[in-house]
Amino acid sequence: MNKVIYTEKAPAALGPYSQAIEANGMLFVSGQIPFVPETMTLVSDDVKAQTRQSLENVKAIVEAAGYSMKNIVKAGVFIKDMNDFAAINEVYNEYLGDVKPARACVEVAR
Repeated sequence: MNKVIYTEKAPAALGPYSQAIEANGMLFVSGQIPFVPETMTLVSDDVKAQTRQSLENVKAIVEAAGYSMKNIVKAGVFIKDMNDFAAINEVYNEYLGDVKPARACVEVAR
């Protein structure tokens, strides 16, 4: 049976999806944007602040489900400008510990 995971410590879903679903001992976390949960507004225009807020949102959801960031085995990173790759990775490394999950990183455009 699937279990919906929700926490007020991360932004509420902006569409027809859950913050996360736990199924068969695995946790599937929806993509997180750099919104401050209390205000549902963008944290700032700074890419490091945005990365930190996005990862804080992921952390809140993962912990609400009883897991930790060390349990993450796969991550997807979507970057607006690949020139921000190093800055994003600097913050990413603060959150993911010594054993990094498998990851895909894609530059996206609007």
